[in-house]
Amino acid sequence: MLLVLLSMSNKADASPQVPCYFIFGDSLSDNGNNNNLPTLAKVNYLPYGNDFPQGPTGRFSDGRNMHDFIAELLGFEDYIPAFANSGGKDIFNGVNYASGSAGIRNETGRHLVNLKNYHK
Repeated sequence: MLLVLLSMSNKADASPQVPCYFIFGDSLSDNGNNNNLPTLAKVNYLPYGNDFPQGPTGRFSDGRNMHDFIAELLGFEDYIPAFANSGGKDIFNGVNYASGSAGIRNETGRHLVNLKNYHK
């Protein structure tokens, strides 16, 4: 898959190679969805984002995550926005639904939730 994506970066056409890009996942893909949630799994402060052009955004890294690179290789002009920060028209280009400490089971990540502010 990586070879296919790298070969697509050599195309001269500046339009995106796909119409939209939707992202689902955990902290490896999160780009700011946790910022306003009642959780301890937040990284919207330094040193996270130290090497990212906009600074700390909620990415669990010091720079771009893998989906930022993939979006660039696919020809998108901008990073795919976090669902929490997306506007109405952003959904047509795709949004990022990933959330740090996400899991399939209810017990996953429970220790990171601020329970006094959490409503089921």
